[in-house]
Amino acid sequence: MIEINVSPARLDEKPVIANLMQLYTHDFSEFWAGTPKGEVDGAGLFPAYPYLDRYWEEESRVPLLLRLGGHVAGFALLNAVSHGGRPVDRNMAEFFILRKHRRGGAGTAAAHAIFDLYPGVWEAAVARRNLAALAFWRRAIASHPRAGDIEEHDIATPAWDGPVIRFRIGNAAP
Repeated sequence: MIEINVSPARLDEKPVIANLMQLYTHDFSEFWAGTPKGEVDGAGLFPAYPYLDRYWEEESRVPLLLRLGGHVAGFALLNAVSHGGRPVDRNMAEFFILRKHRRGGAGTAAAHAIFDLYPGVWEAAVARRNLAALAFWRRAIASHPRAGDIEEHDIATPAWDGPVIRFRIGNAAP
């Protein structure tokens, strides 16, 4: 398996995540075709991620940088927001792996490393049109050795539209 380094992003690394968020939004914008969402401004930039500052201000939010071979390979933003209405310890709010590192196991390695750092009840909500992400999360969760109580629910509310995978990551053996 690929060894990926997962570390909390320091405040001085916030611009790194903000820059990567432009690439993440670009990738995601294909799902907004035919809607007003996903337009760039006159400078060619997508709107800033509205919750980014909160990840260094609120204890329940965790910004993570993902590195492979010492190079930034992506990021993850964790919070405790439940899309399904039941309490969670963690929610995978945002997850991004640079295209260069996709399809080779870096995403799964990163997800597993994150789960190992934060055992408990999780949710991973996937936008309805993002079928590749849904397939990824199903595989990544099911292949984690301590994943259990896996449920998938389809949610269509004003707050969320898409599948939500709820699961538990057990603690590592002592």
